[in-house]
Amino acid sequence: MDFLKSSDVEVAAYVLHESKVPMYYKDLIMEVLNKKQKNVQALAEAISEVYTQINMDSRFHYVGDGKWGLTEWNPPEVKRSARGARSTSANKTKNSRQREEKLFEGIQEDN
Repeated sequence: MDFLKSSDVEVAAYVLHESKVPMYYKDLIMEVLNKKQKNVQALAEAISEVYTQINMDSRFHYVGDGKWGLTEWNPPEVKRSARGARSTSANKTKNSRQREEKLFEGIQEDN
């Protein structure tokens, strides 16, 4: 990978991919800056800029405690209802209709 021609987030994704473990954001960003051989006069500004780019890129996943990983490392979340069964759109539509009908009945009773 040609780090000098790559964007900061491309380099960050590469660094995480190679590390195979989440990294503390400052360590990740410093690694990006080192690989890109950036002469940083305003370190706080550079960190802020790269952090913003990582935060906005869907390839990255915040894991907590200031650490970032790759989204591909995490299985997609499955949304479940209160009873643990998967919700279907038909059930959602039926429940939504029932709530609307009750609300409408309540409005009519008030008049």
